[in-house]
Amino acid sequence: MGLPEKVGIVGLAQSKYGLIQNKTLPELAYEVVLKVLDDAGLTINDIENTVSSSVDLWDGATASGAFLTEVVGGVMGSETRVADDGILAAFHAALNILSGNFDVVMVVAHCLGSRGAHYDITNWVFDPVYQQMLGLDYLSSAGLQASWYMRKYGLTEEQFAKVSVKNHKNAFNNPYAYQPMNLSVGDVLNSEMLSYPIKSLDTTPVSDGACALILASEKRAKEIAGEKGREPIWIKGLGNYYDSHYLGDRDLTECSALTLAAKKAYELAGIHEPIKEIGVAEISEPFSHQELLWLEGLGFCERGEAGKLIDEGVTEMSGALPINPSGGMLSGNPFIVAGLTRLVEAVEQCRGEAGDRQISGVETALAHGTTGPCGQMHCIVIVGR
Repeated sequence: MGLPEKVGIVGLAQSKYGLIQNKTLPELAYEVVLKVLDDAGLTINDIENTVSSSVDLWDGATASGAFLTEVVGGVMGSETRVADDGILAAFHAALNILSGNFDVVMVVAHCLGSRGAHYDITNWVFDPVYQQMLGLDYLSSAGLQASWYMRKYGLTEEQFAKVSVKNHKNAFNNPYAYQPMNLSVGDVLNSEMLSYPIKSLDTTPVSDGACALILASEKRAKEIAGEKGREPIWIKGLGNYYDSHYLGDRDLTECSALTLAAKKAYELAGIHEPIKEIGVAEISEPFSHQELLWLEGLGFCERGEAGKLIDEGVTEMSGALPINPSGGMLSGNPFIVAGLTRLVEAVEQCRGEAGDRQISGVETALAHGTTGPCGQMHCIVIVGR
């Protein structure tokens, strides 16, 4: 099927992730804006539109996107804010280009997660009358999801722990990662229980950071990349779906929104056998069990079969389908930024510029972002040469 026009990615940047106490929101964003412009060989005057991604609660500031207007060149210019995961900002930017309104769009996502109570603030996403008073948040709802996943399909805490072991190990190859660690399955199983069966080493840590991309129409992408002696990396397919707000209205183990988003992205990209046609996947996994659950939703295996992939080493960097060679969210990407980071990493892989985390021969890569309790929203972007 394919997209109606080509959209290329010509610039990318990341900050070092971690606890950033010595920078303000504008300073954090400005760092990656300078880097992404340099990577593309552009100036701020070349940017026709900016799409930023931030959420007030995570940043601990009202209208936190307002802090970015000057930093991203939005004064007297065109700027859009997406109060959701950063990959949706990239999705929106691609649509801005496909609409014909802009030729060069910059995407910036930032989050100062350490400024707020990590999971307490996610209680706010639930219904204020019936559910907030129950204390539901991302963590407790994910515990319900993981418990049902184990009960329904027979997955184990040990298999979830293997995801954490893999991703923290991969993070040693990533200079931007916050928490590379040599862990054993026992280390993860013996870490603090937070919400059964989720333990502290099954979760993404509190962190701060920012990343950015520059997208361009086909003609401009070829011109911009050519100046740097590169070929553009093209968006081949994309898809985005939301599931029901109320947890009780959906089967938390089926991730229907992800299945639909993946189906649309695959259709546009002309992918029929994802496990054979995708060279590497960067998946947002706020909790270790979700990497396995999302693998099923993405069609890399049948329902309940993802445990076998982790047991057999299929998702290792040396496996048939490397998942999160960057270390993923578990190694320290903050919420809101995480999905755009996955896309940055996917583009790096297709460029062949991912350093020690590079997977050999990547032609096509998948990036995934999610927000909401138990993966209410999923967005997929497939990129390649």
